Amino acid sequence: MTISPAGLHAREASKTLVLDVRSPGEFAAGHLPGAVNLPLDSIAALLPELADAAGRRELFVVCATGRRSADARDRLSDAGIAATGVEGGTEGWTAAGLPVEQGPAPARAIWAMDRQVRFAAGSLVLAGLALGRCAPRARLLSAGVATGLVYSGLSNTCGMAALLGKLPFNRPEPVVLDTARAALRA
Repeated sequence: MTISPAGLHAREASKTLVLDVRSPGEFAAGHLPGAVNLPLDSIAALLPELADAAGRRELFVVCATGRRSADARDRLSDAGIAATGVEGGTEGWTAAGLPVEQGPAPARAIWAMDRQVRFAAGSLVLAGLALGRCAPRARLLSAGVATGLVYSGLSNTCGMAALLGKLPFNRPEPVVLDTARAALRA
């Protein structure tokens, strides 16, 4: 289930809790007013707090475009917690002309996930082509990345983003989880 950005904006803020499941860097760049940053991979660690918060307020999940928030809704639903997605994510929110807040920059600068994917894919393709001059089979690396990008486009999933999300610099710092935990208890 989803709600339009205008529909969410019209809701009474004290009765809603918006969970932004993007990375801390993406969240700091701009988020829905009052949203709590809870990176997607951190949901399992806070399920008891989320269940309690859902008993007091209506939960909404948002990401950049809606893909990660759909995954978050599925994870919450599997735990018996109802949540609603925001149509179009933060991109839909800003396209509707609604206000966004900027957060403090994280302790370390982190590129947005789509930028990391473009950089990694481009680097691997170039490496495959350059190495292919000496070892022709190395061009298979470029072909493999190209195949992965086509599959990503067709399936609206991204294996490279999932892999990059597990790297240490993409993991939320403990302060992010502590802040989310405090907001869920409020």
